Amino acid sequence: MLSLLDLLRRMDAGTLPPDGALALCREAIAAREPEVEALVHLDETARPGAAGGPLAGIPLGVKDIIDVAGLPTRMGSPLYEGNLPRADAAIVAMARRAGAIPLAKTTTTPFAYLDPTRTRNPAVPDCTPGGSSSGSAAAVAAGMLPLALGTQTGGSVIRPAAYCGVAAIKPSARLLPTVGVKCFSWTLDTVGLFAASVQDVAHALAALARRPELALPEGDPLTNHAGIRLGILHQDFAGDPEPEAAAALDEAARAAERAGARLVALESPPLLADAWRLHGIIQNFEAAQALAWEWDAHRDALPPELRGLLDEAQSVDAALYDDARRIVHHAREAARGIFAEVDAILTFAAPGPAPRGYASTGSSRFNRLWTLLGDPCVAVPGLESADGRPVGVQTISRFGRDEKALAAGAFVAAAIAARR
Repeated sequence: MLSLLDLLRRMDAGTLPPDGALALCREAIAAREPEVEALVHLDETARPGAAGGPLAGIPLGVKDIIDVAGLPTRMGSPLYEGNLPRADAAIVAMARRAGAIPLAKTTTTPFAYLDPTRTRNPAVPDCTPGGSSSGSAAAVAAGMLPLALGTQTGGSVIRPAAYCGVAAIKPSARLLPTVGVKCFSWTLDTVGLFAASVQDVAHALAALARRPELALPEGDPLTNHAGIRLGILHQDFAGDPEPEAAAALDEAARAAERAGARLVALESPPLLADAWRLHGIIQNFEAAQALAWEWDAHRDALPPELRGLLDEAQSVDAALYDDARRIVHHAREAARGIFAEVDAILTFAAPGPAPRGYASTGSSRFNRLWTLLGDPCVAVPGLESADGRPVGVQTISRFGRDEKALAAGAFVAAAIAARR
């Protein structure tokens, strides 16, 4: 994989020219893209900008529900063939201001739902890369891009990161703008980032959000974050994990404890289980409105998973939706108590390793609650199942404390690496 921090250091030192990262990405894309199929469009005219910035010279992948001026946005659907936005989405404009170079549009499941893409998982080619941000996770895992944008409505950033063995962050809700991003659920949709390491995603988030305090300090995370308090939460309300995920969480927790973390066993308040069950009501009620034109005008052209969801969503009652929102509001208040004695939660990033085959993008059941609550989540790579498939864990902090989720993620990643 390409580390954006390493690329920046090399460009700053003059050992890599200003367009060197772009050249490396083009070379890797030429070599890997035919087998991975993570991209839907490559901008052959992309060049480094004249201005500097914290991401100067860093090529960027953009999920194909996010507008880039002059590049097609197809939403993963033939309905949007020929759709050429005239303006950047706000997040892309922010990336340009920081010096990043939008180089490629990455594959998305149609309208960021469940119907799979053609993209292959670079870590385990016979397994799904996950979704809906399939191409962004796969492009980073294949070393074709050092940074990519995705979105999460259920688990569409953290899950593909876990399946492909890369780092990612789903920030606190509304930290990054969704203007110019195709809406699925305005309450839930969150722009997220993929990169090679937790330090990389922290630097990128700090640059995009213009919050330098989110960047992690240089040096050993085990020293920088010594004594960090990690709460172990199994999310029983979401069902049982697969054995590989249970083993990975246990291994990550033991590695973190050996490295000096303080572990606290956590129980979730019952209200969180109630909120978890309401994710679908909020998502579906809003999706029926956000995708009203597609369903009204082109229902028969929609892929089966999405068509079925929208058919069912037409009957979601507004009063039920309003009740769900009230319960979720109270759940957000209850969730604050979980973080009273810990800096971050350590829990499953996905039910298990990537499923074999491409019929499914996997389940978001261990991600939905945190998307609903708006809490920051960091996918931590470095663990594998016995058969070599990546198995991620995630660190989560309370809303607005993204720096704590990132610090915990960097600590756990370093502890996992140090165990060997």
